[in-house]
Amino acid sequence: MRNVTFLGAGSWGTALAILCANNGHKVTIWSAVESELDMLRTNREHKDRLPGVKLPDSIEIEGDLEKACTDCDVLVFSVASPFVRTTAERIKSFVKEGQVIVNVAKGIEDGTLLTLCDIISEVLPKADVAVLSGPSHAEEVSKGVPTTVVVGAHTEKTATFVQDVFMAPNFRVYTSPDMIGIELGGSLKNVIALAAGILDGMEMGDNTKAALMTRGIAEIARLGVELGAQIETFTGLSGIGDLIVTCTSVHSRNHNCGYLLGKGKTLEEAKKEINQVIEGVNTAQAAMNLANKYHVTMPIVEQINAILFDNKPPKQAMADLLERDKVVEYKSLKWDR
Repeated sequence: MRNVTFLGAGSWGTALAILCANNGHKVTIWSAVESELDMLRTNREHKDRLPGVKLPDSIEIEGDLEKACTDCDVLVFSVASPFVRTTAERIKSFVKEGQVIVNVAKGIEDGTLLTLCDIISEVLPKADVAVLSGPSHAEEVSKGVPTTVVVGAHTEKTATFVQDVFMAPNFRVYTSPDMIGIELGGSLKNVIALAAGILDGMEMGDNTKAALMTRGIAEIARLGVELGAQIETFTGLSGIGDLIVTCTSVHSRNHNCGYLLGKGKTLEEAKKEINQVIEGVNTAQAAMNLANKYHVTMPIVEQINAILFDNKPPKQAMADLLERDKVVEYKSLKWDR
């Protein structure tokens, strides 16, 4: 049995906390939102995010951040991506050397263009940071729907340790040394999911969406490899796997936001209706800045930024994508003659 603390009580953190408790671990959930703590204590259920899913009696709800982090074997960062740095800053005075920290949020920080694991490592240099990602909606994981993810870490020892904590009959965990690839796949697919939702809102067909997803993963992989990731990662769970589920599922807030945009809503109207953090919106500009910094062509990401922040009509964005100069699909492939 391990002591596992979750910093952040949103849908994903709560679902993973339930998983770990059912695995026999001693689980604590902390939240910065007092009303959320009260709800979890009183109802033993996250009525806003996971209605109908009860917390095991063994899970402790803690409002004291230092107490929540003391003597834990695994510290899970499940806060939304904009709050990763501030949360790390709040705990740096009492996090022990070698503390295993698992980031399960997805995003890239504006300004610094750091991944979330890099932010945690920067603020908490003595911690042993890992990442867990893959096609895994909280709504399904909380109900025991079979799911597969991947854990990335700097060492095989840490990856295997985290794998053992989360592995369950209906929750299969693979390991990988490619942390940057896992993080980029998990973050950038949210931008492509916005585009997929826009297409659905515009009532485009399966052909269009398949093309978008295929070219979307090509963009993600181009940037990822330029940043040092391995191409195999983007064919795996945190690449094409996470992209598929986020572009096609009713559970995806990024897809749902895009759908509303495709129906003619403004970004502010869509955000208000969804009423959750939409990671793809937060990541889109950072993705474009990374693409410009490393001279990587990302036309889908470019058009999504134009729709989100320049009020470009989605129909015009799609037309501009289709009317670009003709090219070969992969320049690395050679002709026989």
